[in-house]
Amino acid sequence: MGGHPWLKASVVALTALVAAYVLTGILKAFLKRLVIRTSFAFDDQLVEIIRPPLFYMLLMIGLSIAVRLTPLGENVQTNIMSVLQSISILIWMVFAIRFAKIVLQAIASRAKSNEFIQPRTLPLFNNLATIGAIAVATYLIFSAWGIDMTAWLASAGVAGIAIGFAAKDTVANLISGVFILTDTPYKIGDYIVLDSGERGEVTDIGIRSTRILTRDDVELTIPNSIMGNSKVINESGGPHEKYRIRIPVGVAYGSDTAQVRRILMDVAGNFQKVCHYPAARVRFRAFGASSLDFELLCWVDQPALRGQVTDVLLEEIYNRFNAEGVEIPYNKQDVYIKEMPAAKEQP
Repeated sequence: MGGHPWLKASVVALTALVAAYVLTGILKAFLKRLVIRTSFAFDDQLVEIIRPPLFYMLLMIGLSIAVRLTPLGENVQTNIMSVLQSISILIWMVFAIRFAKIVLQAIASRAKSNEFIQPRTLPLFNNLATIGAIAVATYLIFSAWGIDMTAWLASAGVAGIAIGFAAKDTVANLISGVFILTDTPYKIGDYIVLDSGERGEVTDIGIRSTRILTRDDVELTIPNSIMGNSKVINESGGPHEKYRIRIPVGVAYGSDTAQVRRILMDVAGNFQKVCHYPAARVRFRAFGASSLDFELLCWVDQPALRGQVTDVLLEEIYNRFNAEGVEIPYNKQDVYIKEMPAAKEQP
């Protein structure tokens, strides 16, 4: 075949194809025997995606050797080699993206609630990995064609600075959203109170904003940069979701304090939406200007029940006080007339 360069090139290319198919098949079978002994899905997925890039890498090596054996001109061979290198880079780029997604998925599935990579932040990191792989592949492809990337990188740097200044609020929201999702100061379904006084249920935590549904069924959309720099009271946080209700009650001086305590405890104990644990309690808080100030403390299962339970308790306390003769003081004014003015004589 010394005088038949095209025949030699064809033999080399065919040999590379067969060798790539056989070697990658043997490697895949060997790796499957190894990973079948493990209980993790990560290594099984890796074995499934590793064969295509290895197959094409071996094939591209064989094709590169075959091209060098042909009588084509130097420029043509160089261009064909650049094409083969570009294809190889694209194949490995796809592999890198798939590999990154598998790794991130494995990390997210085992992540705790306060870690950066978790199921809720997984799409963000998948996108970042994809962008990174595409950027590296683009650089390598330009290098394969002998294009100087210095000017391009400088231009990209200037454009990045301009875009960063123009989209600084959006970037701040994205970064704050990642920290909110990882730090989890609140979660979907929690009742929170903002610095501005709004109170409601968290319905969605996105990368850019947080949405809250108030008790008036009004949805508030708050940028995450504001949420990240504000004081947020999480009424559903703590060791459990239960919420404590405080009912201030004033009774007239001279009232039987033991009777007042008994009535308040009975009212709380007889209402099924008041938790039995922690138990309700009554506290004598102060001697007021015109009343003895008590406070009924009890718990409900969810912060959303605060208004409903408060309404029922107040009505029941008022009715019981009226029924048992406990006076509830209120502001009133008494007018004392020292003397009546003298009547004018009729002319």
